[in-house]
Amino acid sequence: MDRIIEITSLSDPALDAYVRLTEAQLRNRLHPEDGLFIAESPKVIGYALDAGWEPVSFLMERRHIAGKAAALLQRCVDVPVYTADGAVLQALTGYPLTRGVLCAMRRKPAASPEAICRSARRVAVLEGIVDATNIGAIFRSAAALGMDAVLLSPSTCDPLNRRAVRVSMGTVFQVPWAYLGEAPEDWPGALERLRALGFATCALALTDDSVDIDDPVLARQERLALVLGTEGDGLACATVAACDFTARIPMAHGVDSLNVAAAGAVAFWELRAGR
Repeated sequence: MDRIIEITSLSDPALDAYVRLTEAQLRNRLHPEDGLFIAESPKVIGYALDAGWEPVSFLMERRHIAGKAAALLQRCVDVPVYTADGAVLQALTGYPLTRGVLCAMRRKPAASPEAICRSARRVAVLEGIVDATNIGAIFRSAAALGMDAVLLSPSTCDPLNRRAVRVSMGTVFQVPWAYLGEAPEDWPGALERLRALGFATCALALTDDSVDIDDPVLARQERLALVLGTEGDGLACATVAACDFTARIPMAHGVDSLNVAAAGAVAFWELRAGR
């Protein structure tokens, strides 16, 4: 097949997305229409294709062309495939390919919070969470535990960060998401956009006036946005003040808090719609 391209070096500019471009360069804020991201493993790539993301190229070990990537390649008949033996690719890139298959994909135009929340009942709102592993884990929990959408403050890590996509196991392609606000100065004022959509907002924070996460007043809310804060410091005081409710997860053994991804999973389960 002409589209199968054997490589012995990484000098081809078509491979920049895999080995030379930083996450910021892949995102391309100046020209979002040219932005890319990397999806890893046949399963994750398949989820992205199912959700309508456009593949640009593949990089994979030769053995996977007729193996576990065969079904993907049948779906993407005109997409170039760069390939070599696994040992060659590891020597060239300096790292083993995760599950042997990578795909560079084109980004979609940014969604609006109003569009993805129109029929939602439960949404997660992430403020300033910068660790890609936490972002991926939160998306996985959001998908599994009934969140209808995820909204992100302008300072929150890109959900299409390579590690976030991998840790999410592809759920970043299954749960609708959008940025809430364009710039840091829009936050936390952008929460008013949720209130205009009929959402009550609940900050997850350790404050003197917070209620337990299982308080019936929270479960009774028809539309509820759960606001989670950055690693370490948690939510900003201004954000907590801007929310309708503040809730905490009761702790034992003197533990003061959970990792933000774990806290999100507990809150998503406890406050899922229709419980």
